[in-house]
Amino acid sequence: MIGLLQRVTEASVTVDGERIARIQRGLLVLLCAEKNDTAVQADALLTKLLSYRVFPDEAGKMNLNLAQVGGALLLVPQFTLAADTRSGTRPSFTPAAPPQQARTLFDHVVAEARLRHPDVETGRFGADMQVALINDGPVTFWLQIP
Repeated sequence: MIGLLQRVTEASVTVDGERIARIQRGLLVLLCAEKNDTAVQADALLTKLLSYRVFPDEAGKMNLNLAQVGGALLLVPQFTLAADTRSGTRPSFTPAAPPQQARTLFDHVVAEARLRHPDVETGRFGADMQVALINDGPVTFWLQIP
């Protein structure tokens, strides 16, 4: 599983002109399932996301996690993170999980996140989404669970 984590002051997702999700301070995470991923990788990635210390403490050091700052979590499915870009000028998406597997894993992460964190919003799987954000820092991390 791949998670592109961005610390944000705000973020939102719009589908067909309707804003379907919005958060204030927190994490926007673009999620991607790869072919061999299972719920084991999904759970490990979620654990890492929720405990990753990317928020500043009183000394300004990245030392606090999402729960410690009372932040929100916005999870957005994004299969393009699995792109193979090693050759040519058109990406290949063969490393990405098939749509049904990816949807199952995304839904699993969302359900588990809602059990473990009080403020979770989501994008819409398979939709053409417009994602807006103000990246705080900017702070962005690529997390991958093999």
